[in-house]
Amino acid sequence: METHYIQEEIPGGVPIKMWTRGVPIEADARKQLENAARLPIVFKHIAAMPDVHFGIGATVGSVIPTLRAIIPAAVGVDIGCGMIACKTTLQANDLPDNLGPLRAAIERAVPHGRTPGGRDKGAWETKPASVDTAWASLEPEFTELCRDYPRLKNTNNDKHLGTLGTGNHFIEVCLDEANAVWFMLHSGSRGVGNAIGNLFIELAKKDARVHQANLPDQDLAYFEEGSQYFGDYVRAVGWAQKYARINREVMMTRVIAAAKTVIPKPFQSYIEAVNCHHNYVQRESHFGQEILLTRKGAVSAKAGELGIIPGSMGARSFIVRGKGNPESFMSCSHGAGRIMSRTQAKKRFTLEDQVRATEGVECRKDAEVIDEIPMAYKDIDAVMAAQQDLVEVVHTLKQVVCVKG
Repeated sequence: METHYIQEEIPGGVPIKMWTRGVPIEADARKQLENAARLPIVFKHIAAMPDVHFGIGATVGSVIPTLRAIIPAAVGVDIGCGMIACKTTLQANDLPDNLGPLRAAIERAVPHGRTPGGRDKGAWETKPASVDTAWASLEPEFTELCRDYPRLKNTNNDKHLGTLGTGNHFIEVCLDEANAVWFMLHSGSRGVGNAIGNLFIELAKKDARVHQANLPDQDLAYFEEGSQYFGDYVRAVGWAQKYARINREVMMTRVIAAAKTVIPKPFQSYIEAVNCHHNYVQRESHFGQEILLTRKGAVSAKAGELGIIPGSMGARSFIVRGKGNPESFMSCSHGAGRIMSRTQAKKRFTLEDQVRATEGVECRKDAEVIDEIPMAYKDIDAVMAAQQDLVEVVHTLKQVVCVKG
């Protein structure tokens, strides 16, 4: 198999293999990767995806294999964040000419965003029965977690289930290359995942002050297998990943039901469906070794496995099939990847820029979403070109409706 990565040798550490030909990588992200590569627990090499960029705790767009240890900050606080997409029997000409009511119906169906004062609006005041049913499958294990870690109790865990969140989380109605209609959304484990992530990141840093004196970065503090918190973290992170997957399924069901109130033609959904994490850790076997593999802003791309690589607001997205490239630990990028911070984007671009960049998309066009402008992200076509040995494109999607968190 032809390879497209660039390999860098790291003194005192494992190599870094980077699928970044033709796409930028900033110095801070490179430094983060080098720090991670010097950890004694890292196995074989680190893989950097083409959407790689500086992140909190560890580099977004990195795949970090570890032996009998986990780095909580590498998994992050949006545990289980990922994508779900489903193809319907609708065609483009089945959609109404005015897409405003469709966007409004989706916005009513799924709590999302913030109040003008910055408070999270993504919580149910009165939970639908479907949310209660979904929560019932998660509650017993969560109750056990709370016995050991009481501070997790007041996290809006059940009231956030089936809600989108804020920032770069979104719901979209898209058309593929054959004008078939798809629904797609991006979200994770919401407030409870954030609480679990922050709790164990703190505990790892506390542990590191005693047991890991020479860490290159305190954010890379880790739990070794057999240590006090390792088992609890594995259990908690596994539960948060399950929550995230169910959260996406509940929202997708509500989005489709909302669409059926606006689109007069009867239709079926889930003709093709994908539900994949891109911030998570799990046990996998690579190069003959069982490891704990952390994908922070990366998607599993085993041979034949379907995944989702979204573009930015106003750009194309892709349903892909993995090629099972062992050098990337069978992974691919999770999106386009930011090239500037949210603050930088708001300083650099105007509302007029945002309106132009999202022309033809039924979406919010106001100052609060300028940080999500397409120009704040890498060129998705360049990102896809850089990883052609990792995935093949199955469908190309272009959004016509976008609901932002």
